[in-house]
Amino acid sequence: MKQNNRKGVFVLLHGAWHGGWCWKRVMETLAASGHRVLTPTLPGLGARANLMSQDITLDTFIQDLVDLIEGEDLHDVILVGHSFGGIGITGAAERIPSRIRHLVYLDAMILEDGDSAFSILPPNIAAERRQQAAQFSNSLSMPVPDASAFGITDPADKAWVEANCTPHPVSTYEDTCRLNGLIGNGLPSTYVAVKPDYEPLAASRAIAKKQLGWSYLEIDAGHDAMITSPQAVVELLLDIHRGM
Repeated sequence: MKQNNRKGVFVLLHGAWHGGWCWKRVMETLAASGHRVLTPTLPGLGARANLMSQDITLDTFIQDLVDLIEGEDLHDVILVGHSFGGIGITGAAERIPSRIRHLVYLDAMILEDGDSAFSILPPNIAAERRQQAAQFSNSLSMPVPDASAFGITDPADKAWVEANCTPHPVSTYEDTCRLNGLIGNGLPSTYVAVKPDYEPLAASRAIAKKQLGWSYLEIDAGHDAMITSPQAVVELLLDIHRGM
């Protein structure tokens, strides 16, 4: 393995219902080693739940991430997207590729051009989430699932996650992805599939496996690996930083 003693720049993007808070354990460990770590929260979620709106789109999420990276003048970024956050890092790779060193899809959703999140979910899951949103908020947002759906079994972790998750804007699941080129825009990319399999990501894992030049790894953790197995996630990210 190559040695790399430089400090890294990590931007960790959360998935649906979550916020930057979910990276706390990973962030603290990376930061303690001197790395710069940013854990943004997307509009309408977490600490920014007050911005919930029908007008939030995939472009809203992507541009928010891009604005953060440009506003902080970050370069050589290891950009990590968990779950729904995979869509955001794909979008950022199209807009600011020169600032990104490596894309990491942590059990993440991947859309091809013309896809929406609902179009690649198993039909039964898409229908259930639409129905829940209609009953919960007149289709403005999807209610927070039980934390066990994210592979969390520890009672304390379960309570923490359920206390901090917030409803997710339905519009971002209906919105269509538009890509001008390859997924990841030719940047070095790693997909990390978490075992046991998270059913909503079956199509995304299949897309990842067919991407030329990508690394495809598997870890045993649970879908919310940054909560259930933070040290494994830290070690994986440091391996990438060192030049795995």
